[in-house]
Amino acid sequence: MFGRPDYPGTNTDLRTPEHEQSGLHCVLHECAGKTPDEILRQCVFGSACGQVASGRTKKRIKKVVHYSDNFSDYRSLRYWPTWLGLGAMKVLGHFPYRLAVFLGNLFGNLMLLFAHDRRRIATTNIRLCFPELTTTEQKLLTRQTMIDNGVGFLEMCIAWFNPNSITDDMVEFVGEQHLTDAVAKGQGVILVGAHYTTLDLGGVLMAKYQQVGVMYRKLKNPLFNLVMKNSRKKFCAEVIDRSDMRSVIRFIRKGGIMWYAPDQDYGPKHAVFAPFFGIEAATITVIPRLVKINNSAVIILSHHRKPNGEGYIVTLSEPLINFPSGDEKQDATVINAALEERIRQYPAQYMWLHRRFKSRQEGQEKLYS
Repeated sequence: MFGRPDYPGTNTDLRTPEHEQSGLHCVLHECAGKTPDEILRQCVFGSACGQVASGRTKKRIKKVVHYSDNFSDYRSLRYWPTWLGLGAMKVLGHFPYRLAVFLGNLFGNLMLLFAHDRRRIATTNIRLCFPELTTTEQKLLTRQTMIDNGVGFLEMCIAWFNPNSITDDMVEFVGEQHLTDAVAKGQGVILVGAHYTTLDLGGVLMAKYQQVGVMYRKLKNPLFNLVMKNSRKKFCAEVIDRSDMRSVIRFIRKGGIMWYAPDQDYGPKHAVFAPFFGIEAATITVIPRLVKINNSAVIILSHHRKPNGEGYIVTLSEPLINFPSGDEKQDATVINAALEERIRQYPAQYMWLHRRFKSRQEGQEKLYS
């Protein structure tokens, strides 16, 4: 985004989402129930992703890029478009709230007209997930989805560059006592969220009550990545590269609240197929392994925009009971059902722009042409 990516003084990051998920999955599987020292020894000397001291074949791991955290390294001409884009985002983030929402609606309508691929994906997802709606109703939901994603972009600008403009009276919490009770046990909490259009703003909203730790996927543009990371640090307890599972484990063992969203398709590897809106969807099995690190409570989190610009509502469920069950498919089904229930309350405020069902089981036809 905003210019050609470049990596000052580094090698190009060749990791893929599937590779990162594989590493995350293996670390959690092999480190569950171990002491921090044992985890560190295993991560450094053993293998969380194929390098096992037992003599198994050593897999070739691609080099991991380390971006510079010094803004002065991004003065070259190739970063000027990124700087201009970030400057525009900062200006947008300081607009009065109602004006920002209006501009978000305008941006969403432009997306509807020009973002053909995303509109097509959203149309397909809504047709698959809401077969009970008429064709006209599905089109209206697709339109509102694009608009709400446009508003979400302006809300991201606010979250990154002007988070203090979101005042306490704009946020309503439901079920916050569930989180308070879970935190008091000192075993950490796993907040299971989803990719709502209020994604980044959700961290700002939660910070009004409790700061949480988040994992992020490193972006290809190192300057944009640095701004994103630094911006999230303003309202999050920890901002951790999702490949750095040692830091995640430490954070949970210290009793931290870790937010995680399992609602994207990272491929069938290290995933099970479980129903999501009645469709078998590849669902990663990370959450039960996160729970086993410290026997943490699992709470479902949602954050949505109220109608007519009246603010936001943050909802926290009771901790899931008898979770994990030991059956990966059953656990994934429970999580997907809980997320589906929340998404159905405000269906247009979900990121239907992603190919949630791109992975298919053997013999099934692809859903996205």
